[in-house]
Amino acid sequence: MTRMKSKWLILFLVLGLVMVACGGSDTAEEVVEVAEEPAEELESPATTAAPTTTAGPTASIGMVYDIGGRGDLSFNDMAYAGLERAINELGVDGVDLEPSEGGENRAELLGLLAEQGKDLIIGVGFLFADSITEVATANEGVNFGIVDSVVEPGNVAGMVFTEHEGSFLVGVAAGLKTTTKQVGFIGGVEFALIQKFEAGFVAGVAAACPECTVDVKYATVPPDFSGFNLPDKGKEIALAQYEAGADIIYHAAGGTGAGLFEAAKEVSESTGSKVWAIGVDADQYQTVSDELKPYILTSMLKRVDNAVYLTIKAIVDGTFAGGVSVFDLSVDGVGYSTSGGYVDDIVDQLEDYKARIVSGEIVVPDTP
Repeated sequence: MTRMKSKWLILFLVLGLVMVACGGSDTAEEVVEVAEEPAEELESPATTAAPTTTAGPTASIGMVYDIGGRGDLSFNDMAYAGLERAINELGVDGVDLEPSEGGENRAELLGLLAEQGKDLIIGVGFLFADSITEVATANEGVNFGIVDSVVEPGNVAGMVFTEHEGSFLVGVAAGLKTTTKQVGFIGGVEFALIQKFEAGFVAGVAAACPECTVDVKYATVPPDFSGFNLPDKGKEIALAQYEAGADIIYHAAGGTGAGLFEAAKEVSESTGSKVWAIGVDADQYQTVSDELKPYILTSMLKRVDNAVYLTIKAIVDGTFAGGVSVFDLSVDGVGYSTSGGYVDDIVDQLEDYKARIVSGEIVVPDTP
């Protein structure tokens, strides 16, 4: 009898639980789904491993590009390389966005990333100065970084470079390699930042070849900043400079530089006389098509990738601080490339000039 009563008691309890579960049909369906889901996962070959204990991303990073976006083979691509390295080596996750053609929605994109709770948001380029100041001021608990500028809010890290020092070294290379004693410079937009490239390049050419002349041209002037993404304009300027006697042209013009490379190939093939181009920011020998590689003498390296990576690393390490960080020759923040082997014969001279700049013996001008 005692065993019979126990059975009835158990049955009564089970029925009671079922009635409670059936009190709302939606709740019952949810319970069934949660209970069955693990069994379905265990039956799947893709989820038969033991539950993972791997931690999530070490930090969440947002990046908004300058005009031209990814694929410019230069400035923006170098920034992405730094983000990509941080994703692979530091375990962060990253979201990268591209502004509208005129860049009018920079603040909107920065604000969107702030709303998403990113640990660090980077604006790639000095044109972000106003918008990042606005958004960083409104989001004091969010960390920001800006390439090529320094702004007031204390939660923004400014990453700036001594472009004139790196440009001096490729200017030396041009001065040593030119046979016509005439070289060219193409700037994207004529304003202070790009004039640093011009000033350093002209000084480097003069140091190596006092009798050489430098033909300086710009694609646009402010407020028109489209000069960083006009390859046809770059080609037009380069063709005119080559025709006027230049045999080496250095560009600091972002995507506009693609036209320079095309011009160097076209002129070399049509005249039978080799002319050269000098790239900027990235090692552009490594980024162009194989048919253009033979015409790239060297590139001025502006290590935006290193700056972006180190700023993200500071977030991961808990050492991030606002303010300014300068990336110069002494920390290889700028430099020159040797891909293709076209400057191998003058590397000793280039390294000598580099050492003299780092020591302070040579002070490179940063204005024309």
